[in-house]
Amino acid sequence: MRARLIAVGERMPAWVAEGFAEYRKRLSHELPLELIEIKPGTRGKGRDDVRATLDEGVAILAALPRDIHVVALDGRGKTWSSEDLAQQLEQWRMGGRDIAFLIGGPDGHAPDVLARADQRWSLGPLTLPHMLVRLVLAEQLYRATTLVAGHPYHRA
Repeated sequence: MRARLIAVGERMPAWVAEGFAEYRKRLSHELPLELIEIKPGTRGKGRDDVRATLDEGVAILAALPRDIHVVALDGRGKTWSSEDLAQQLEQWRMGGRDIAFLIGGPDGHAPDVLARADQRWSLGPLTLPHMLVRLVLAEQLYRATTLVAGHPYHRA
């Protein structure tokens, strides 16, 4: 199984890029992770934020292969503990499809993206910078793979 992270936003700060690269490297054997960055929609004075979100949604959906399991990161989604995520990972592997994790723009996901999602995952009630979410997601995927493998990385 392979994973894709499709995220709105470009140019991660160096410290986020370094952390993400570290976990991506650690995941390379158990769950190869590809990052696809989507250009943010145009926002600002005199701009339509709804239109920007819809444009981002079109680009996200265009980046999805046909037969892929889609998990949208969404504040209204279900929260999972690290152990829950490890169980999800095992279920996804049993399903035999690749998986895509979606991170929307500053105004969240377009309705069409949420409709396409097979699952919605919330990292909790905190509001996090979207670039930081990439790093948290990569670390939690690594943690889940180590839990499944019985590796001592996770200490609850």
